[in-house]
Amino acid sequence: MDVEQMVVSMCQAAKKAARTLATAPTPVKNQALLQGATQLRQNSGTLLAANLQDVEDGRVKGLSSAMLDRLTLTEARIDVMAKGLEIIADLPDPVGETLTQWRRPNGLEIGQIRIPLGVVGVIYESRPNVTADAAGLGLKAGNAVILKGGSEAFRTNSAFTDTLSAAAVEAGLPEAAIQL
Repeated sequence: MDVEQMVVSMCQAAKKAARTLATAPTPVKNQALLQGATQLRQNSGTLLAANLQDVEDGRVKGLSSAMLDRLTLTEARIDVMAKGLEIIADLPDPVGETLTQWRRPNGLEIGQIRIPLGVVGVIYESRPNVTADAAGLGLKAGNAVILKGGSEAFRTNSAFTDTLSAAAVEAGLPEAAIQL
């Protein structure tokens, strides 16, 4: 499968997942986020091993020390990412929130209500924490997320995406809700 076919296939799967996410109950989304936080901590060895490979490749490619620092994970950084998912789970669910409402002279009621966008694509540099943040925020807002991190962090981002996607599935959400 070429890149174009792969992207189309991912987008189709994400669009299908988005339909389920748009109506997912808040407790299910929160459970996926909390399970994701737990699994990040439990899978830290796998995540750190993938990250070590990316960091070593970055050194060989001559990445700057600043770039290597942004790329490098530690147990503490993984814990901060997990705490970020827990914070997102504690946020009020934006889906269905009525922002304003008014009645027209003819009696028609009009309101602005927050709804999910559907599928959100996020392109970002080689900062593994963005993978967890973007996936978590997208999920909380009822959107499927397709992530494209910098190539320097491909193994790390793949490991994070696999972990977070598995947590979403465990909570009852579609596997295609979070893709890389």
